[in-house]
Amino acid sequence: MLQQTLKNTVSFEGNALHTGESVKVSLIPSEVNTGIVFVRTDLENSEIPALAKHINRTNRQTILQKGNASVGTVEHLMACIYALGIDNLRIELNGGEVPILDGSAAPIVDLIEQTGLCDQDKEKNYYILEEPFTYKDEDGCEIMALPSNDFEVSALIDYGTSVLGPQHAHLDRMTNFREEIASARTFSFLHELLPLLDEGLIQGGDLNNAIVYVDDDIAPVTLEKLKAAFGKEDVEVTNKGTLNNIELRFSNEAARHKLLDVIGDIALLGRPLKARLIATKPGHGVNAEFTKALAAKIRKEESKPRAPKYDPNVPPVKTVEDIMALIPHRSPFLLVDKIMELTEDHVVGVKSVTMNEPFFVGHFPGAPVMPGVLQVEAMAQCGGILALSTVPDPENYLTYFMKIDNVKFKQKVVPGDMLIFDLKLISPIRRGIVHMLGRAFVGDTLVSEAELMAQITK
Repeated sequence: MLQQTLKNTVSFEGNALHTGESVKVSLIPSEVNTGIVFVRTDLENSEIPALAKHINRTNRQTILQKGNASVGTVEHLMACIYALGIDNLRIELNGGEVPILDGSAAPIVDLIEQTGLCDQDKEKNYYILEEPFTYKDEDGCEIMALPSNDFEVSALIDYGTSVLGPQHAHLDRMTNFREEIASARTFSFLHELLPLLDEGLIQGGDLNNAIVYVDDDIAPVTLEKLKAAFGKEDVEVTNKGTLNNIELRFSNEAARHKLLDVIGDIALLGRPLKARLIATKPGHGVNAEFTKALAAKIRKEESKPRAPKYDPNVPPVKTVEDIMALIPHRSPFLLVDKIMELTEDHVVGVKSVTMNEPFFVGHFPGAPVMPGVLQVEAMAQCGGILALSTVPDPENYLTYFMKIDNVKFKQKVVPGDMLIFDLKLISPIRRGIVHMLGRAFVGDTLVSEAELMAQITK
């Protein structure tokens, strides 16, 4: 699937929830592989990539910071960007916080859908989870990721109060994000709200963009404080336990909004994910730590060489007969059975190691091990197939080693193993000189590697 960006620039503005400032945000199409980047136009050197490593604080919002520039309340916008499949976008804003709008992500989704998306000329960089991964904090908040062919999320919350008991929300496909999740508004308990007011936060909040759950009696002095904070004369508690007769959009609106926040925070992974997330008692803190931990896992995995995917049901691009037409090697020194991939700069070959190999007779009696030098020779034969496939008359050429560097043997190869060779050109072939990096795998395990240089001559 191709990367996407916006067709045209779109803008919106409104008040920031915590600072109360008026902020204008412009969503600007961006080039492939540039990712999502926030830019503070009111500051110099203010580009902040939307990545988990730049998360600075998660107190009631997700705040990104790089250098002296920061931007807060990014989660609703990031959820829209992720759910709609946008990979590259420049987000310019003239303040330190994304406007809260109506407390949900729906206005932003509608704005983006009005302008539309366009495909770009590079594939999306999916991370496909292949094994369960869990992060749990000391408060019992947990996010579990399970392998899946798509991206889906479940959120489970339980605040143990009569006004907001156990709730569950689930989103099984991102195409349903607008209808099922985007319009769920942010919420707070009254006992949480009062300290935030005392700290000078939520200056941009009102009863139209936040659900306030009341789980205790309100003292008259508290009621007066709320009237002053929200600029209203009729602050009261409904029989549903919320302030000012606000109509809930869903019976489980709180759980849906928590799910929205999970999507917005996981978007800071910086790439689309194929996994099923189950979030128990989610919040920005555990969301951020989960995303950071998953990002670290991905970096560790992708820093290691990865074996090519080998499917024995897929016909080879070159059979052993085709191989013998390209290179002069014959039994017992032909060490490649078939070629599975062959491009201008890359080749993947396969060798089935059986007990019938002649070298096992003496290496070693009673403990058969394939000699490392023959593993390197097999890599070189794959490299020779790549090199000789570039000339019109390969039968008139031979390939000779010039140099072998950085050879490493990681694990022994024994009868029954299936060797998969992965070779890539380090530099283009010039004057018959072939310079390649070769690796040999058994399954997903790297067993040997070497840097090879050879020359093809008539």
